[in-house]
Amino acid sequence: MDTLFSGLELLARWDVVVALLIGSIGGVIIGAIPGVGAAVAIAILLPATFSFDPIVGLTMLLGIYGSSMYGGALPAILINTPGTAVNALTTYDGHPMTLRGEAQRALALAYTASFFGGVFAILCLILLAPLLALIAPHFGSREIFLAALLGIILVVLAHRGQVFAAGMLAFFGIFLNTVGLEPVKYTRRFTFDQSWLTSGFDLIVVVLGLFAISQAFMLLVDRDTTPHPQPVKGNVFSKMGELFRHKRVATSSSGFGVVMGMIPGVGEFTAQFMSYTYAQKSSKTPEEFGKGSPEGLIASEAANNAVPGAAMIPLLALGIPGEALTAMMLSVFYVHNVIPGPQLFQNDLDFVYALYIAMLLLNVIVLVFLIFSTNLLTRVIQIPTRFLGVIILSLSFVGVYSLRNSVTDCAIAAGFGVLGLVLKRLNLPVVPIILGMVLGGIMEVKLRSGMARIKTPLDMVDRPIAAIIAGLIVLVLVLHVRTLIREHRNRIAESDHDHDIHDSHLR
Repeated sequence: MDTLFSGLELLARWDVVVALLIGSIGGVIIGAIPGVGAAVAIAILLPATFSFDPIVGLTMLLGIYGSSMYGGALPAILINTPGTAVNALTTYDGHPMTLRGEAQRALALAYTASFFGGVFAILCLILLAPLLALIAPHFGSREIFLAALLGIILVVLAHRGQVFAAGMLAFFGIFLNTVGLEPVKYTRRFTFDQSWLTSGFDLIVVVLGLFAISQAFMLLVDRDTTPHPQPVKGNVFSKMGELFRHKRVATSSSGFGVVMGMIPGVGEFTAQFMSYTYAQKSSKTPEEFGKGSPEGLIASEAANNAVPGAAMIPLLALGIPGEALTAMMLSVFYVHNVIPGPQLFQNDLDFVYALYIAMLLLNVIVLVFLIFSTNLLTRVIQIPTRFLGVIILSLSFVGVYSLRNSVTDCAIAAGFGVLGLVLKRLNLPVVPIILGMVLGGIMEVKLRSGMARIKTPLDMVDRPIAAIIAGLIVLVLVLHVRTLIREHRNRIAESDHDHDIHDSHLR
């Protein structure tokens, strides 16, 4: 209880409160604008947060991370265009409800399901924090190396149908991290006698290029559009009680979000589709899904809003980010010399609780804001896309230049912006590059520090937690190979079946 009060004291500062309000409300607005999203906003704000206290900077970024999906539901429901990528599933049932004249009801369900999922996740994590504080000290260099390796494998395998491409991009990210001075003996690697490569590729420069600048290029080269959603009639608050008629769906979907969020590389998409599929199979009216089912809308929004809180578990407990947004937050920790991992739960548990309470408060702030400002946000959706692209591009270059007052950094960011644009045009994932850079750095440092006590390969897994994580790595790879073999056999069977049908027609 003393730790909880200490966490509250950390938040009871005017600058933390202002950061929480800016992050929460700003995240909703950014999420409501199609084509921007939390990743772009966090990438642009990262350089500014380095000058703040850790709790102030992280509170602002957490506000954007946790609230953007609330705002993303607005255009998904009203104009069938998700504000953020993870709101894509919301269009399945949200927009059909709008076409039936039930926009007010759809928004109320989305808001309350998002609030339920977010609060459910934070309460679960507050209860888990003491347990994590007991487990965390047992993680040494070997365990963290294996956990990072498991994380990068899960990130790659999560891109079904693009595993090879995701793997190559993850290795590209690992390679980028090796350029410059290596972290132990400070020898130069892959610099080719170029002084500008000595400091390597800065994570924030790469993030701004791949996410913000590439998105600006996308908006500038695509056709200019200006959506015109109709105002929502009636008071959204009056319809919010309907969620209580679907408590089972909301609880199970939030549970999927918590479990999936704790696994690195899985994230909102898997949580959404699993919760949506479960809700449809267990529903009394499965035929309504995709045609305006309130259960489908709740399943989607509750699951994706439960993920941000759960995604903080591997980040805080092990210092391992599960996806791009938590990787960006990790850089804020490092800049302020607050190192996530086992020591954080031992020495700064009040800081961890402060972050959890901040996430709890942001859900309340966002819900209250949305109740009174839904129609105001419909005007934000109408911003022309090319104007938006110019704003994002300008802010991105200002952010890059402010890091080290370097024109070279701006050129590097522009280069990664072009790379990000090409990858998006080819429908290839960008996230593995960032996670490759972050997890590759963690793996290198932990492996080199752990090798001093390793005489044989078996010494790597001679402790219980290391053995469990190594076993999970083998299990994940075996299951993936088994799935590939099964899919290959199914394709052969289908091909033989089609061939037999063709031969019968010829006869």
